[in-house]
Amino acid sequence: MAAQRIKSAARKRRDKREADPVITEIVRNGVIAVTEEMKTNLMRTAYNIIIYEALDFTTGLFTPQGETVSIGIGLPMFIRGMAETVKAKIGHFGLANMRAGDIYITNDSYLTGSHLNHVTLTLPIFHRGRLVAFSCCMAHWLDIGGILGGMSTDIFSEGLQIPILKYQDRGVVNGTVVDIVRQNVRLPSRAMGDLRAQVTAVKTGERRFLELIERYGRDAVLGSIAAIMDHAEAMARSRTRTIPDGVYEAESYMDDDGIDIGRRVPIRVRVVVDGEEMTVDLSEVSKQVRGFYNSGITTGYACAQVAYKCLTSPTDYPINDGSFRSLKTVVPPGRVVSAVRPAPMRWWMTYPMTIVDTIFKALAPAIPDRVIAGHHADLLASSFHGINERTSEFFIGSFGPLGGGWGAKMSEDGVAATVCINDGDTHNSPNEQAEFKFPIVVERYALVPDSGGAGRRRGGLGVERVVRARSNMMVNNQSERAHCRPWGLAGGLDGTGNAVELRLAGQWKSDFPNAKVLVAQLKPGDAFKIRSGGGGGYGSPLERPVEHVREDVRQGYVTVKSAAELYGVVLDPETFEVDAAATSKLRAARRSAESGGADAKSA
Repeated sequence: MAAQRIKSAARKRRDKREADPVITEIVRNGVIAVTEEMKTNLMRTAYNIIIYEALDFTTGLFTPQGETVSIGIGLPMFIRGMAETVKAKIGHFGLANMRAGDIYITNDSYLTGSHLNHVTLTLPIFHRGRLVAFSCCMAHWLDIGGILGGMSTDIFSEGLQIPILKYQDRGVVNGTVVDIVRQNVRLPSRAMGDLRAQVTAVKTGERRFLELIERYGRDAVLGSIAAIMDHAEAMARSRTRTIPDGVYEAESYMDDDGIDIGRRVPIRVRVVVDGEEMTVDLSEVSKQVRGFYNSGITTGYACAQVAYKCLTSPTDYPINDGSFRSLKTVVPPGRVVSAVRPAPMRWWMTYPMTIVDTIFKALAPAIPDRVIAGHHADLLASSFHGINERTSEFFIGSFGPLGGGWGAKMSEDGVAATVCINDGDTHNSPNEQAEFKFPIVVERYALVPDSGGAGRRRGGLGVERVVRARSNMMVNNQSERAHCRPWGLAGGLDGTGNAVELRLAGQWKSDFPNAKVLVAQLKPGDAFKIRSGGGGGYGSPLERPVEHVREDVRQGYVTVKSAAELYGVVLDPETFEVDAAATSKLRAARRSAESGGADAKSA
């Protein structure tokens, strides 16, 4: 082992010495271009809307050891899952047994960290007989079998589990694997189309990476990659040193696990900053739950990495493993983000978002200018299925992430109608496209006034979508954070929570105990409404400039009533002109009341 470490260190020194800065910069942009082209070709050839419109996928290049070189980010939480899946495939087959033309497949939730719908293909890249990299693509299939509605309580009910297998052996497709997949999904033509699209993506990565090597030389490209990763490490360490040393803790919670209704699921995090290194300890995050909100341990690591990347190097590209060498993550097995078999994981993505938010919350006292208040932290992606009466065909539909309010920062308002942190670059699907493909009509799609938490910097606004059924269908909504509202910081107020409503026979039903409606039958004319929460505010609402409040009201972001009640700004309801005297008096009274309350609490 000692000899290996010495040899590795010598190789790193040689690579660093030989890396030409001009070639390194070309390679930096080259690997980004490769993964972006992989994304583009996947989108152009995929069969299901979740891939080509919502962009629920990630592509990447990896070293022969499975380290991330560059990822064409779709879902930030895949930042760890793909790398660990590549490493697992290396461990399963062994580097000596890998051949040019191989493609390996799996959807093992306990490797990827996510649900069975995420199928991962990996292709080893050889240059003149030497393994130089891996090309990888993880993408969401619309259906993978298993139950469609309701709550799953183990992984076996969630669909087909594909262990690590060879989809392709030295260029020859494994027909048995294809037959097994085709036999176990409801929409085999879609599944086969998406599978072929992923093959196109990984082959694109192979072709373009080999072109890069042929043009600039194998040693120059690999040396440049090593230099890029070392530079990413140096930058992350440098920025970590700007965070005051200390131990920082915070907690939040999830509404429930969908089975024990109303029983909160605790989220507690501990962050230790020591010089140029950070440790994120998730030991006190809830143990795995009975409902389908669990995820695998790679997602636990991803929670820490997403937060760390946002805080230390959010604009440094390509995203690679060098950025995380100064980060340590403690994730004991058996937690909601390190669940063990046979824990259900269908809605794996929900809890991790709140964990990332809570890491930011913990560090707010140390770096108040670099964190945000809480955000809506949920996909709010209702799914629906049934028989299309026009075509007599079975359909499975979804809009993808709805988007909602993000938390405000010290320096700016939170953004509105933006997809949650787990889904990063994914898109909300166009209403017109969903209406064309499925028997539905979107009656309303709008920002929600007063949903953003009040503050000197206002939280972003949530979104409301009302969808009417045109045929009989089943609807499922698994949303969280109805009760754990996006928190404000530094005196800012909380945003509104997520919500769901149903219109049945013309009457709206909104008295659900949470935002989960796991099985609802809609008839033609019935509808469902999904409303995302707003982001938390930052700073006292009484410190928000009066003209900013007036403009918020004029734009419809804040109502006249809330302007007075929350911001202490009195406006004419018709002209929106400010009553300066009444505003000054109201704000003075509010400040006096707040000061008196603080004094009493201190006493």
